Amino acid sequence: MNDRLDAVLTRMKEKYQPHILEDSRIYMEVDIGKEAEEIGLNDITETYRNVYAVIPLKEALKGITVRIDGRTFVNYVQFESGIAAPGYVAKDSRLPFKKYVPKDSMLCNFA
Repeated sequence: MNDRLDAVLTRMKEKYQPHILEDSRIYMEVDIGKEAEEIGLNDITETYRNVYAVIPLKEALKGITVRIDGRTFVNYVQFESGIAAPGYVAKDSRLPFKKYVPKDSMLCNFA
């Protein structure tokens, strides 16, 4: 399963790279399971459905922005791409990561 999850995370990196700013306070959430389904990896779709990656944004996209306490992201890690995810996702992956250090106050962009 590691290779398949890595493929999804890599695709997310490619898809969102133009918008990513690693240390940003503004972010959007992306459902990893839905991303897996979009590229036809149905065997891991349900495992990661409703598991959200954090995409730190250079700037807010069109849509609603809501203030979120940074402590929400306890036990999150950040991949080299800048994308953050729950720690257990990193354990399932082979991609290098570090501890995610969010801002005290974050802005979730629902685009």
